[in-house]
Amino acid sequence: MYALYPPETNHLESEESLMNENVHLVGAFVRGALAGIGAVKMMHDDGEYGEIKRMFVLDNYRGLGISRQIMEALHQYLKHNGVQVVRLEAGVSQPEALGLYQTLGYRVRPPYGLYQEHPLSIFMELDLNTVEG
Repeated sequence: MYALYPPETNHLESEESLMNENVHLVGAFVRGALAGIGAVKMMHDDGEYGEIKRMFVLDNYRGLGISRQIMEALHQYLKHNGVQVVRLEAGVSQPEALGLYQTLGYRVRPPYGLYQEHPLSIFMELDLNTVEG
């Protein structure tokens, strides 16, 4: 992310914050090797929702459907815990990620929570009631 965007526009969670009780972190493994991670943070600052954080698949594992599996696991976690809305902030320089989110049913929305409008940011939301499974 630091290679794609100026530091002031990166909204990365620290490794320490991913250990908080309001965060659910999942890892995807291929033959015992960590291939990718994703996290969802339970939020209550703009209604109740889950916010996708730290979604990443290592280069040599891309194109295998791992990011979709991680997202589906995070969606299932939210649904199991009664959370029906999931949101995310992504950058305009991530066409593959944006494409994935769109195929999963995410729609562009205005900034939420503490975020401000920014030309490098795209804000998206999914109503989990519309997702099968």
